[in-house]
Amino acid sequence: MGNKLIECVPNYSEGRDLEKIEKIVECFRAKKGVRLLDYQTDPNHNRLVVTVIGEPEPLRDAVVASFGRAVELIDMTKHEGQHPRMGAVDVVPFIPCRNATLEEADALAKEVAKTVGEQYGIPCFLYESSATAPHRANLASIRKGQFEGMAEKMQDTEKWAPDFGPAAPHPTAGVSAVGARMPLVAYNVNLGTDNLEIANQIARRVRNINGGYHYIKAIGVMLEGRNIAQVSMNLTNFEKTPIYYAVEMTRQLADRYGARIIGSEVVGLTPA
Repeated sequence: MGNKLIECVPNYSEGRDLEKIEKIVECFRAKKGVRLLDYQTDPNHNRLVVTVIGEPEPLRDAVVASFGRAVELIDMTKHEGQHPRMGAVDVVPFIPCRNATLEEADALAKEVAKTVGEQYGIPCFLYESSATAPHRANLASIRKGQFEGMAEKMQDTEKWAPDFGPAAPHPTAGVSAVGARMPLVAYNVNLGTDNLEIANQIARRVRNINGGYHYIKAIGVMLEGRNIAQVSMNLTNFEKTPIYYAVEMTRQLADRYGARIIGSEVVGLTPA
């Protein structure tokens, strides 16, 4: 059968300071039972996305260590970026990979969230397949209000008491979402326009919540450095809604606004 392998794709709120980025990524390098597959940063989003794979216990330990590192290095009171965020370690999904089930990924997610809450005083919300209530399954719902609005939001203890950790956000590291999910493809399409409203309109029509394709989440983002608008998407089930559906729908909508696609990118890795 071989070893159980689980994938983890933690997102950290630092995409500009290379020294800090390296210190976070270091937690996953040359560790027994863990393999660093990829890491990508984006200065516009001001975000680091790491892709690692490992056996459950060493993976858990490496992820927990990376939380400790992020708490030391990232101050959310000074963080600015295009991507919505609520914590130094913003979101940590665990994905069953080889000889592993969604239940095992879920158990690992809960272990990490509990440890992080106790060790570092970071409130953790369980999301996706680990969610403890339907209104917490969607990451966007948990993240609404972002870091700045989280303290006030969490005063509504009936709806937003964390699953683990203290009842108020960590003063500089905010809160984190941790959970198990199936593979997700993070995919961005760049438009030949500097009009963010066009990207927002396209995102609105492509995404499931507004009646677009099932399994697509999307937002419009401005890439300040390049002065172009981007449709940033998460495809939560690439088998039922393939990438090319997302591209073609974006292309058709962009045409209507007199914009065109000038490039696209996959963030992190996609299943073979």
